[in-house]
Amino acid sequence: MQVILLEKVANLGNLGDVVRVRDGYARNYLIPKRIARRATEAAIQEFEARRAELEKQQAEKLAEAQKLGEKLSGYTLNLLEKAGVDGRLFGSVTTMDIAAGLTKNGFEGIVKSQVRLPDGTLKAVGEYPVSVVLHPDVSVEINVVIQGEMA
Repeated sequence: MQVILLEKVANLGNLGDVVRVRDGYARNYLIPKRIARRATEAAIQEFEARRAELEKQQAEKLAEAQKLGEKLSGYTLNLLEKAGVDGRLFGSVTTMDIAAGLTKNGFEGIVKSQVRLPDGTLKAVGEYPVSVVLHPDVSVEINVVIQGEMA
């Protein structure tokens, strides 16, 4: 299915690009989230009429992401989790836990899908580098320090 992108999508294209994607990806993800529209003649003409407005919105989103990225860059998130004597956690620290910790510490609007754990969930006490992708063009590194509390 051919769609016209209404915002920048990583590994797919920029605002206004007409790309071919799989039908399910378009129907179940891109179109419901208003990231893309079917690339019909009417949709392309309507997009061209609204192009300046959409570009302005994208610029505002990018500016907000850069501002939040500057505040978040180099931030250290401390989490206290139940752990055994050997330093292994009872359970694990997931992207949802990190996003909730950031929100609790005043960084509003960060959701679990923006947090990237390169080696999977964190299962031991220690310090870990974690990347947070705020926008396809803005990615920042934070440190997550997991401290163990005896159960």
